[in-house]
Amino acid sequence: MEKNLHKKWFWYAIIGLVLNGLGLSVVGEAIIAKSNGEAWFLFGTFGLILVNSGLCFFGTAVGLRYVNRS
Repeated sequence: MEKNLHKKWFWYAIIGLVLNGLGLSVVGEAIIAKSNGEAWFLFGTFGLILVNSGLCFFGTAVGLRYVNRS
């Protein structure tokens, strides 16, 4: 059971960090597109969705990490 929990924690943490970094990069691209006068709204919205998803995955990983601590 402990090994399965560690494996879940590991993958949730990695997915969360990757989604968070990807989302911040997409938001940065949206900011650059906005400053150049190009279409930016969909990029920005998608980037924020990725950032929030990454935070949710990482928060779940933190919860899994400390589930057995007293």
